[in-house]
Amino acid sequence: MNQAKTLFSIVVPTYNRPDKLAQCLQSFVELEYPRDRFQVIVVNDSTEISVETTIYPFQSQLNLILLTQPNSGPATARNTGAFAAEGKFVVFTDDDCTVAADWLQNLEKRFGETPDCLIGGRTVNALPDNIYSTASQQLIDYLYSYYNAIADRAQFFTSNNFALSAEAFQQIGGFDTTFSLAAGEDREFCFRWLNLGGRAVYAPEVIVYHSHALTLGKFWRQQFNYGRGAFLFGEIVSKHGAKGKRQHPSFYLNLLTYPLFHGSGIQRLLITGLFLVSQAGIAAGLFWEKNVFVEK
Repeated sequence: MNQAKTLFSIVVPTYNRPDKLAQCLQSFVELEYPRDRFQVIVVNDSTEISVETTIYPFQSQLNLILLTQPNSGPATARNTGAFAAEGKFVVFTDDDCTVAADWLQNLEKRFGETPDCLIGGRTVNALPDNIYSTASQQLIDYLYSYYNAIADRAQFFTSNNFALSAEAFQQIGGFDTTFSLAAGEDREFCFRWLNLGGRAVYAPEVIVYHSHALTLGKFWRQQFNYGRGAFLFGEIVSKHGAKGKRQHPSFYLNLLTYPLFHGSGIQRLLITGLFLVSQAGIAAGLFWEKNVFVEK
C-alpha cells in the first residue's frame, strides 16, 4: 500500500488469546474510517501457536499483515510491528482490547493539531462485573489523574492506547526490550520520550475497551509483575543520571482513598482492599527483582 495514503498503522501484539484477538480485529472492521487510510499489523509472539485461522476471516475486510516471532514478550513484538509499519503514525493497542468506532477519527484530529506529540487515549474497563478487572483499571485511572492532570503536559500512558509518528518511534529506538513482561515498558518509553524533549498529550476521547478477565491470583501476579517492572525502570532512570523521585505520602493516601470516590456501595470497600493488595504485590515484585538483579 502507498505510504502517502496510509495514515495509521495499528500494531497488535498477541500471544495465545485467539478469541480476544478476533474481537479486537472485529472492532477494527467496525471503525468509521476509510479502509485505505489504515493498516493492521498483528504480531504473533509465538512460533508454536498459530493465529492464521483466527485472522483469516478478516483478511478480506482489512489491510492486514501477520508477522510471527519466537516468544520474546510484548515490547519486542510491538517493535517488530512498528518497524514494519507503512503508515505515517503508528498506533498501539493490545489483543484483549476493542476500539471505539471513532478511535482513528479522533486520533487524526489530534495529530492535525499536534503532529509531533505522543498522544495517549483513555482505556475503559469492559468487564465491570469483574471486581479484579475493575480494580486494575481504577489503579490506572488514578495514575492518569495524577500524571496527566494537565492534558497537554501528560507524563504516562499505557501501551494499549497510544500513538506517535512512525519516524519518531524509530528515532527513539522503540520499546526497551529489557522489559520481557507486560510491565514497565510503557512507563520507560514515556520517560525516555519526555527526557529527549518530546511532548505528550492526553486525549480522553480516543477510547479503547479493555477486556482483561482477572481472578485474585491473576490480579496478584499482575501487580507483582508491575513491581518487577518498577525495579527495572528505576535502574534505567539511574543510568540516565536521574534520581528516582520519591512520591509524597499524599500520593499513596489519595491512591487508597480513590475507590471511595469512584464507586458505589460495598464495591468501594472491596476495591480499596484490592488497592492495598496491589501495593503489597508491587512491593513483593520489586524486592524479588532486586534480589535477582543482585545475584546477577
